[in-house]
Amino acid sequence: MAAKSQPSAPKTKSLDGVTNGRTTSQGQWGRAWEVDWFSLASVIFLLLFAPFIVYYFIMACDQYSCALTGPVVDIATGRAQLSDIWAKTPPITRKAAQLYTFWVTLQVLLYTSLPDFCHKFLPGYVGGIQEGAVTPAGIVNKYQINGLQAWLVTHLLWFVTAHLLSWFSPTIIFDNWIPLLWCANILGYAVSTFAMVKGYLFPTSARDRKFTGNFFYNYMMGIEFNPRIGEWFDFKLFFNGRPGIVAWTLINLSFAAKQRELHGHVTNAMVLVNVLQAVYVLDFFWNETWYLKTIDICHDHFGWYLGWGDCVWLPYLYTLQGLYLVYHPVELSTPHAVGILLLGLVGYYIFRVTNHQKDLFRRTDGRCLIWGRKPKAIECSYTSADGQKHHSKLLVSGFWGVARHFNYVGDLMGSLAYCLACGGGHLLPYFYIIYMAILLTHRCLRDEHRCASKYGPDWERYTAAVPYRLLPGIF
Repeated sequence: MAAKSQPSAPKTKSLDGVTNGRTTSQGQWGRAWEVDWFSLASVIFLLLFAPFIVYYFIMACDQYSCALTGPVVDIATGRAQLSDIWAKTPPITRKAAQLYTFWVTLQVLLYTSLPDFCHKFLPGYVGGIQEGAVTPAGIVNKYQINGLQAWLVTHLLWFVTAHLLSWFSPTIIFDNWIPLLWCANILGYAVSTFAMVKGYLFPTSARDRKFTGNFFYNYMMGIEFNPRIGEWFDFKLFFNGRPGIVAWTLINLSFAAKQRELHGHVTNAMVLVNVLQAVYVLDFFWNETWYLKTIDICHDHFGWYLGWGDCVWLPYLYTLQGLYLVYHPVELSTPHAVGILLLGLVGYYIFRVTNHQKDLFRRTDGRCLIWGRKPKAIECSYTSADGQKHHSKLLVSGFWGVARHFNYVGDLMGSLAYCLACGGGHLLPYFYIIYMAILLTHRCLRDEHRCASKYGPDWERYTAAVPYRLLPGIF
């Protein structure tokens, strides 16, 4: 395994916008050790109904032109039965299975077999072999950062084979969308089950595991912190970025091609959705090294939540705006389109600059300028599980002085822009902003509960200095 042990030291320093520490106590790290009844009920609910939710949204578009109430009304009035809806649902096909197998195989090969070369000629891009954060067991894993390269190669292959050589229609993803859904579910459940079995029988690091004694919670939230196969194949990094996020822009391009095929042109709303979501995807891969220090990698274990979620939930529900526009080709007025574009770009600016300020503060040990001034910070201390005392700093300058999670405001602005591009005809494309608002609010509360436990009175001083979590004057 490409990892090295992190030696313990009497004192460590950490700098972050919200929280970051070289060592965190077991009870505060990652997911829970014990499960309360509400968490267990939530887990069982998601395991039972999340796949149905995805199917319902996709089926509503396929059979009811994206009208979410359509299936319910038909069943309630007797115009249709569940068996009728299911009978109209395309099954898995050999073609879809072959396409999906080829897709995943390609991404695995690009991830494991093609060392990054983009960092050698792209100024400012950090790729190649990089170190992640220290794990609870004191291990620092090494990663081959080549997501941007994989995205570029994948899209180059797409344009050459679909457009220049015409080996297949660029609408191929849309044309096989529901059969591909079944393939994605098979992979999601297979990798989640394998990760759980691996966690019990042959873990990558036995000390980086958590068991609650509850099968459902262990399955959903994961046992292993960083399950790996061989030296470089890291489950969390691969499934978080590939195949779902690489596919995101290809899916949107296929939807745009289908809109052109059905309606004779691509609307400005479809262009907006493609452009704004492509900005987000490219930002993710450009900053993939930074992503190694985020909550997904630093705190979450790998289970169904990430395995199935990245295979199914992300590519199918994050692309609802493009899918909707295939069935409803919205053409926006120029002022409306410009306003949405500005909303999305300003949201991206806030998201990126906020995260850059935190990263700059951390990398320079606070010896930098933020908004033209020397940054201010709250000095904090905490005690880890081994009884050692550590020191940290919480940034209170720049956007981090406006609110404790102001980067999420930029995320929400971008999410809203995607949805507004679809007009106001249906609720379906607005699922994304509703979901992101719930997700990020929950993440705020989860982060702050962990920070309050970790820093104690120092966290109270920090919240007094920065009183709002997300929206100044509101929340």
